[in-house]
Amino acid sequence: MGKLTVRALRAVLAVVLVGTVFVQALMVWTLVSGSDPEDGSLPLTALRVITTLGMLTAQVALICVWRLVTMVRRGTVFSHAAFRYVDGVIGAIVGAALLWFTVTVVNAPGQRDDPGVTVIMGGVGVAILGVALIVLVLRMLLAQAVARDVEASQMQAELDEVI
Repeated sequence: MGKLTVRALRAVLAVVLVGTVFVQALMVWTLVSGSDPEDGSLPLTALRVITTLGMLTAQVALICVWRLVTMVRRGTVFSHAAFRYVDGVIGAIVGAALLWFTVTVVNAPGQRDDPGVTVIMGGVGVAILGVALIVLVLRMLLAQAVARDVEASQMQAELDEVI
């Protein structure tokens, strides 16, 4: 992975992380200060809490990706230490899907005239879970690569002994 690619990815990750923290702080301040303009027509408070938690899942994924990029840059990504961060990404995606299903449930009563919106939102939740499954498959590929790397190291050690 080139230096330019790493720097560009880290810049994007940093901007998104700072942006989500800023929005979270504003949302928490709105909830805590009592200046929430909700008039009861929409469940804004519940949606703000869910959105704040959703941003937390994104932040966990961003930090895990940052650590994985660091490991790639150092050439240590094919190790057992990488699994912790890949598992963090999977957990964050599953958490985001569960929060999306919660948004769907909160939004559903307002969609009695058009239940198709709720069905579409449920489909989006299933798609988010599909992304978690894709990352799980990539984790399995990483496990195979780590096993091959360990095997190659053992063979190299045996060859060095023979020579």
